[in-house]
Amino acid sequence: MKHIFALFLSLILLILPGCSSEESAADTGKKTLTIYSTMSTDSERNTFRKLASAFEKESGIRVSIHFPGNDYENMMRVRMAANDLPDLFDTHGWGKIRYGEYTADLRDMDWTQNLDPNLNSILKNKSGKVYAYPINQAKDGLAYNRNMLDRFGIDPPETMDDFIKALRTIKEKSNGEIVPFWFAGYDKSSFAQYYDQFATPLLITDPAHNEKKQLIDGTFNWSKFTYLSDTLKQMQKEKLINIDAVTAKKSQLIELMAQNKIAFTMQGGTLGQDVAQINPNVKIGIIPTPAIHSGDDPIWIGGERYTLAAWKDSPHLKEAKQFIAFMARPAHAKEMAEATSLPSGLTNVKADIFYAKDYQHYQNMKVEPYFDRLYLPNGMWDVMGTVGQELTADILTPNEISKKLGREYKRLREQSGTQGAENNE
Repeated sequence: MKHIFALFLSLILLILPGCSSEESAADTGKKTLTIYSTMSTDSERNTFRKLASAFEKESGIRVSIHFPGNDYENMMRVRMAANDLPDLFDTHGWGKIRYGEYTADLRDMDWTQNLDPNLNSILKNKSGKVYAYPINQAKDGLAYNRNMLDRFGIDPPETMDDFIKALRTIKEKSNGEIVPFWFAGYDKSSFAQYYDQFATPLLITDPAHNEKKQLIDGTFNWSKFTYLSDTLKQMQKEKLINIDAVTAKKSQLIELMAQNKIAFTMQGGTLGQDVAQINPNVKIGIIPTPAIHSGDDPIWIGGERYTLAAWKDSPHLKEAKQFIAFMARPAHAKEMAEATSLPSGLTNVKADIFYAKDYQHYQNMKVEPYFDRLYLPNGMWDVMGTVGQELTADILTPNEISKKLGREYKRLREQSGTQGAENNE
């Protein structure tokens, strides 16, 4: 069986882009760095490519960049199993637990002196190892159309009750012409984001409803998670989310928002600036994730977004660090932060990002790590996305979803040998 699996990995690696065996450096006499990234928008990718091109001209080192999109996770799992990783790769939130054993220690690099302390627990261990260079850092909440809220006299909601009230007001006053809360459910990560983002105010931040211990030791009662499915289902019944929530695609979002047809969505990043390019009259803002329990405060959900980690066994480790140092120069770090509309991961870089005023306005709100990265076993992100689709497609009820999540949580913990919290998707 092992021989069959080894043969399978060999065949897969032959067709994957960026494998060490596919380098064409011999054709030019130059060394080639292979980079894998999860960047998804054109503005992000184009800026990254432009800087990589500048690095090539300065260093004489070739750079081969790959953006696998939805295939990123599977490709990296195969490559980790074969211990044949790209020279540089994006840890996308899993620098320590998922990728830690494969990453080179970057603590000796100059930029680490300016690493934002908010990222220390995510990118450093107790002995001081630095796992990756943070191109930016996430602060997720709800993106919204300022025009719509101003038009209908709605204040940015701070609680879930206020949020639902705002959605109902938008539906009523727009005569159903504006989608109050838009999901791109064709990509199930849209639903996974909903569950993951609201799980933190539901189960973590309020002292009277703190389930950290139970989630970590495996005794969590998943009936307590049903609230999120009940809420989403109620929103669907009241037509507070888009009718095509199960089939809508992310590619539709920018155009619809630019046409003033959407009030709220969970996608941030470059949404605001992308919409402004189409219709500068539409003003997009972002607010922290609303609180669920009475007396609790709204929160940002965050951590590392895009990173560059160096494979510790790379034949070009010196050159890989050279590329990271190039990207960490303040001017280049600023350019990437602005291209992604997210704060830089370095304290000596002040980027003029699209949501700068919003982040400044809510600067005193706490930043909580992504729920699944701390409390769920590997694979639960995918499960949450699937059950979201099943809920909105009327395949499973909220109670059935909680039971399914409980079964999968137990199965995946046992499969991974989890004894405590483990980071994932």
